Amino acid sequence: MSKVSYETRATTVSQINTNYSFYIYVKRTFDIIVSLLLILLFLPIFLIVAVLIRLESKGPVFFLQERVGQFGNTFKIIKFRSMLVNAEEILPTLKEFQERKEVYVKMKNDPRVTKIGSIIRKLSLDELPQLINVLKGDMSLVGPRPLIQSEIEHCTKEQLVRLNVKPGITGLAQISGRTDVTFDQLLTHDINYVKNQSLKLDLIILLKTIPYVILGKGAY
Repeated sequence: MSKVSYETRATTVSQINTNYSFYIYVKRTFDIIVSLLLILLFLPIFLIVAVLIRLESKGPVFFLQERVGQFGNTFKIIKFRSMLVNAEEILPTLKEFQERKEVYVKMKNDPRVTKIGSIIRKLSLDELPQLINVLKGDMSLVGPRPLIQSEIEHCTKEQLVRLNVKPGITGLAQISGRTDVTFDQLLTHDINYVKNQSLKLDLIILLKTIPYVILGKGAY
């Protein structure tokens, strides 16, 4: 078997790095343009949802939570508030939470979710403010979902490869069951994405996300 010369290997590695750099550049450009257009397009919906949240319950319109992003850097994720203001205090008292067997759990009939919150969750409108995170560069339109620190601590070294890329609003897990996937399944999808990321895959994920949002699959 003939050996591959050092020059050939170096050229191949250089080409791979160039291709990846081009991919990252195009993806970031796409993120900025699309997120800005969507913010402008959905601005009336932003205002309507904000008013409805304020009319239903006292408290902030937006829910800010620290998440772990690319390379382990933390940032504040922005969502429309869909729960009671004291939701975090109530959580430990809920039976379903106490009996959970998974780290990553989203309860189907969470009593902390408000009436308006239930509607905007079903329509995925609570996720719209994350377009601001994308515009700022904290997130991408496509990528692994950003986890909280306590969830990251349950990841193995191999699973932490998900931190090599920016987290996204949607990803492989979101088109493969969404909130119905287990924590390990979520991480498996994330690792598969990181290993196979490309513009083609990103576009496929974005297109497959549309029916999930319209039909409310896995949203609660």
